[in-house]
Amino acid sequence: MFYFAAFVLGCIWGSFSNVCIYRLPNDQSVVKGRSFCTSCKEQIKWYDNIPFLSFIFLKGKCRRCGNKISSQYFLVEFVSAISFIIVYHLYGISITTLLLIILSIFFIIIFFIDLKHFIIPNELTFPLMLIGFIKSFEPNLNQTIFPNYINSLIGGVFGYLIIWLIILFYKKVRNKDGMGLGDAKLMAVVGFWFGWTSIPFTIFISSFVALFFAIPSLIKKNKNMTTQIPFGPYIIIGCIIYVSFANQIKHMFLYG
Repeated sequence: MFYFAAFVLGCIWGSFSNVCIYRLPNDQSVVKGRSFCTSCKEQIKWYDNIPFLSFIFLKGKCRRCGNKISSQYFLVEFVSAISFIIVYHLYGISITTLLLIILSIFFIIIFFIDLKHFIIPNELTFPLMLIGFIKSFEPNLNQTIFPNYINSLIGGVFGYLIIWLIILFYKKVRNKDGMGLGDAKLMAVVGFWFGWTSIPFTIFISSFVALFFAIPSLIKKNKNMTTQIPFGPYIIIGCIIYVSFANQIKHMFLYG
């Protein structure tokens, strides 16, 4: 019953995430106005807007104009549902679960916006920084993954500064912008939420994963070393891997 509830809630919030992914880059309200087809602009009826199921029943096409609906809508709802189930499975009904579910929703939205538009909106990173720091004052949270407020503050500042310094260094050496400040703010989010020990690991893993996906394009010469890539999704991947193995990684950092 609870797993089914987690799946349903995940689909619903995944549907809302899709609204944010489409509207935030276009400076549109995410709470005003009914959902509509991005091709014909027709408002979507409620029975065609059921998370997860409507995409399947409509075979990925708009009922009115017949144009294909991006598979991103299905993917976002599916990933959101799975993330809800995994978090509930690991932490049950708890504040930790609530916090990680909130983080997962924000991460999904950031992931797909940055992947498509190469931006990370402040409307997403600033609230996450605030939540990450405020929650660190709660002494009863899961201490395996969540830091105290001192570690959280150090992590947030460290996460932002290390990316800011990389940006500054690249600017001085190449006389052009490299990474964006959105990446620095996202790394600050990681630090505020999971402490300073999360920063080196997240940067290393995110850089490794980014390079892994970039190598085939570099070999085929579809991209070069100056081609812009969205780094936010790789930071998120690195953070998720860190959280998954937080206890082992902290032990390695602190005790060698």
